[in-house]
Amino acid sequence: MTYAKAVADGIWAAGTARVGYIPSVSVAPVVDSLVATDGGTDGVSPRVTPLSREEEAVGVMGAVAFTGELGAVVMQDNGFGNALTALTTFTLSYHLPLLVFANTRGSLGEYNSMIHSISQPVPALLRTVGLPVVELDRRSSAEDWHDTVKEAGVHAVMTYRPVVVLGSFWNTDGKAA
Repeated sequence: MTYAKAVADGIWAAGTARVGYIPSVSVAPVVDSLVATDGGTDGVSPRVTPLSREEEAVGVMGAVAFTGELGAVVMQDNGFGNALTALTTFTLSYHLPLLVFANTRGSLGEYNSMIHSISQPVPALLRTVGLPVVELDRRSSAEDWHDTVKEAGVHAVMTYRPVVVLGSFWNTDGKAA
């Protein structure tokens, strides 16, 4: 099992009803696996939807909780600059479960020096505003990633709040997802 497939399978195993994603080369393998598992093609399936911005994804997938189900967002960590207001004033304030998986940039193996300024402080920034954060990297197996993503989704439902999983794909089964 690849790490990307482990993330996708973990999202479904958490009982996620719908997934929104922000297109990115970095998360494309995760999205491809989500879509394939759900019977779709070309980035779209009955339960997987591309969205244009991170705050839109938080709004749309956060609203899935109003149907009594779990929504998930797949994005890149530099998108938290866009999503922070939606996460704190909507999902966190209204106690809405939401599973967010974001691949990390700006750490080991990062070639783009400009992305370090936003990506390095993301875990501390999210914790400062009260969002639970779990971090994964090459020290954990793909099976651990699956189980952690699944447990994060279950925790989001149990605690009625968003939970963020940050995954660094560097030096796993590829430098990117």
